[in-house]
This record gives sequence, C-alpha cells and structure tokens, in this order.
Amino acid sequence: MRAVVTGGAGFIGSNLVDALLARGDSVTVVDDLSSGKRENVAAAADLVIADIRDGFDATGADVIFHLAAQADVQTSIREPQRDAQVNVVGTIAVLEAAQHADAQVIFSSTGGAIYGECDGPASETATLQPMSPYGIAKLCAEQYLLGWNRIHGTSNVVLRFGNVFGPRQEATLEGGVASIFLERLAAGLPTTIFGDGLQTRDFVFVGDVVNALLAAAGAPGDIYNVGTGVETTVIGLHDACATVIGVASDPTFAPARLGDVQRSALDVTRAASVLGWQARTSLEDGLSRTLEWVRS
Repeated sequence: MRAVVTGGAGFIGSNLVDALLARGDSVTVVDDLSSGKRENVAAAADLVIADIRDGFDATGADVIFHLAAQADVQTSIREPQRDAQVNVVGTIAVLEAAQHADAQVIFSSTGGAIYGECDGPASETATLQPMSPYGIAKLCAEQYLLGWNRIHGTSNVVLRFGNVFGPRQEATLEGGVASIFLERLAAGLPTTIFGDGLQTRDFVFVGDVVNALLAAAGAPGDIYNVGTGVETTVIGLHDACATVIGVASDPTFAPARLGDVQRSALDVTRAASVLGWQARTSLEDGLSRTLEWVRS
C-alpha cells in the first residue's frame, strides 16, 4: 500500500509510520514539525515538510491517514480561530488532496471531546455535545468527511479515539496525562490533577490505535470508536503510574479546567464487528511500555 500520513512526525503518526514500513508499505509523511519531531520519522519514509492548510500532492497514494491536528483542548479555548483553521480548513485541504489522488482518507477524530458528558460508554449514535472548540472543530471536520462520501461516493473513515497514551507522547499537552504522570513520578517531582480526580477517561494504548488505523484502510466509510470500553478515573491512572514505577506519591489537586468533561468512555462494538478490531493492551502493560520510553 502507498500511504500518506499527515502528522507523521508526531506521537500517533510516527508509531503508525513504523507499523506501515514494517509490513512493507510505501510511506510519505506530511508534517510542518510544529509539534512533531524529525527524529520520530523513520529513515525509510519520505518526509515532506508542509502545512496541510497549504495543500499537498498525494498523487499515487492509496490512503491518507490524517493525524495532523491542533489537539489540545485548552489551546482551542484560548485560540479557537487557530484551532478551526488547522482542524477544519486543514481537513478540507486533505480531502482535496485525496480527491485528486483517488485515495481514501482515514481521519483521527476524538471521542471524549465530541460526545461531551456521558452516562456510560458512548456509541457512535450517541448525542453529540462537544464542550470545547476542539471538539466542535473535530465534529465539523467529521461532517466534511461524511459529506464527501455522500457527494463524491468516497469511503472516507472517521475514527473517534479515546485518550491515547504510549511511547513518544510528549508530557506537554493536557491529553498526555499518562506521560506527564510517568515523567514526573519517575523524576520524584510533584504531580497535579485538575478537578476531583474522579473524572473518567477511556485510556487506549497507541499500539492498539495503530492497529485500528491499519484495520480501517479499505473499510466501509463510517464512524468507528477506538477505545477499550473501560472507564478509568484520573486518580486511578495516577495510582497505576505510581505502581508501575514503584513509588508512593499523592497528587495535589487544582480547580477543574474549562472544557474538561467529567465522564468519558467509548462503546467499541462497531469497530469489533466491522473492522475486526479490539484493544488488547492492558493499562498496566501500556504504562510499563511507556515508562521504558520515558526512561530511554
């Protein structure tokens, strides 16, 4: 397969690139390196340094995995125009590149930020109530993909991710809470939880997410949740990180932040039945593998 990976120098994207190359696919990475790192990109991949909003040539590609994004909720609240430019206008540019190349788009969307507050694992047909500009922009981008399917007869796929964690996740953005906890606890530094710590998330390991992306290539154009279906509290995640490291440490607590939901989990039945995919990495195993990377 000939694949283009936007955001391929970033956390999820670079892990996907490695998996594509390992099975013998041809890969081109499109990344402006604003948050991704050149050293994340394997030498066997072609790197095109470009802003997706400016468009790019995908001629010859069979599939475009679209992972380039402004992915921080708090940044979206401070800079909603920038968030929309990257996540909506950038996605339209990707769709246009795919249309010229007759390629399928696999789009990385978000579960927690789109569904809003949940009373249990949310299915793809649940009410959508995004509580941040990030979630609103991702939902808008989804509608462009599904609209392209209706207008042009394409089979673009939307994957709504849970809270992805794993190697190469930088401990800088709020979405990287697992990496933040691991890095700080391993260094003997204090940790902070925003809110009461009882808010829940669906933490899914990046290796499982990569497998979902691969399974989506060639699949029917639709929306699929990608998570574990298991709710973990943030304080529970903190305790799991401390256990993996072998330390005893209590976090401090700070006021909850605007845009953060209290409860988030995904129903992954559709991905299992249509894509034949399910998450296989336990939270503990995933944290152990992430810690190895943090310490490397």
